[in-house]
Amino acid sequence: MAVERINSAADPRIAAYRDVRDGELVRSRGLFVAEGRFVVRRVIEDRRYRVESVLLNGAALKDLASTVATLARDVHVLVCDADTLAEITGYDVHRGCLALVHRPPATRADEVFESARTILILEGVSNADNVGGVFRNAAAFGAGGVLLSPTGCDPLYRKAIRTSMGASLSVPFARAGDGDWPGVLTRVRAAGFTIVALTLGDPAETLDAFAAGPRASRVALMVGTEGAGLTPAVEAEADSRVRIPINEDVDSLNVAVAVGIALYRLRRTGTV
Repeated sequence: MAVERINSAADPRIAAYRDVRDGELVRSRGLFVAEGRFVVRRVIEDRRYRVESVLLNGAALKDLASTVATLARDVHVLVCDADTLAEITGYDVHRGCLALVHRPPATRADEVFESARTILILEGVSNADNVGGVFRNAAAFGAGGVLLSPTGCDPLYRKAIRTSMGASLSVPFARAGDGDWPGVLTRVRAAGFTIVALTLGDPAETLDAFAAGPRASRVALMVGTEGAGLTPAVEAEADSRVRIPINEDVDSLNVAVAVGIALYRLRRTGTV
């Protein structure tokens, strides 16, 4: 393992890391950023991903030495002190460790639901914490994949990966194209899924009532943004409209919380 020492935030070898806060710029280069020791270890160990470089402080290098040692010889291992790392990145939630990773080829929407028993469908969910939370719930409760509308947060955005505890690296996902939304939902139904919209509006049956009814062999659980929820055109594609009862003085649940509750309840019935 050849370690390259970085003594200045102006060093050209770490130019790409100065742009990590600009997700669109990183994405345009075909890369994504993994941050934090848990996530970086996970992405190095997962051979589906090709690491471009890692940037660590001394403490993180010591902690991850055995994992970093498995990297290919052409991967740049860049090491600097904590102050220089903070100057480079401009934030400190990475626990002294970041990696630039090549994005894998995009997955086709149909690949996400070909073999899964339960999938999640997200429409326009743009908050990185929510997307990360949804993926973490998907991994925890056994959902087989996530289908995304054309707009919304990238699951490989660094904050989404961190919030998901790396689940967005392992749970399959695909983003529908502009010309395939919401038409892709027709193919989801044709594949044998019951499309279930989580909604606050009426008419809708409670989650408990739906879970107690006839068991669906495959379920696609569909959610929209907090507050606005699903658009009318997309909600109209649902086979069932389901709500989670909440106190009247609360207008909605966090979308990741709602997904977690729904997946847990469906899992108890053997649907997930």
